[in-house]
Parts: sequence; C-alpha cells; structure tokens
Amino acid sequence: MEDKTFDLIEKMYSEFTNRFDGLQKSLTEFKTETAEGFAGIESRLTKIETSIENEIKPNIKTSLEGYQTVYEKLQEHDKRFDELSEKIEKQDLEIRVIKAVK
Repeated sequence: MEDKTFDLIEKMYSEFTNRFDGLQKSLTEFKTETAEGFAGIESRLTKIETSIENEIKPNIKTSLEGYQTVYEKLQEHDKRFDELSEKIEKQDLEIRVIKAVK
C-alpha cells in the first residue's frame, strides 16, 4: 500500500512540476512579448512627439500668423469701408441740398 501511495504522490508531484514549469514558461513569454510591445509603443510615441514638434507646431504657428495678418487686413478694409460710407452719406446729403435749392 505504501508503494502505491508513494507512486501516486510522486506522479502528482511530477504533474505539478510540469504545470508550474509550463506556467513559468508562459509567464516568461508574456513578459517578453509585453516588453517588445511596450518598446514598439515607445518608439511610435517618440515618432509622434517628433512629428508634433517638427511639423505640426510650426504649421499651426504659421497658420495663426496668417490668420492674424488676414484679420488685420480685414480691420483695415472695415475702416476704409466705414470712411467711404460716411463720404457717400455726406455726398447724398449735399446732392439733396443742391436739388432742394434749385
């Protein structure tokens, strides 16, 4: 009876050992894959940051400067338009006065 118990315990120990070895191997593979994945993500993030710094930010700055220039020109045109409107109103008034005098 003792031999059967010992054989059973030995068999169970062997199976547990094999399963733990398999788990350890799987965990090691998972760690490796995860590390490689994070390295890839880090590389892509670095490329994105570089792109933002070197390409996107200057484009945004240039666009904002262009917008500012257009806005300033629009303000100038609005001022000129207002001045012309005032002159036209004065001339209309003068024409009415001249016609009224005749």
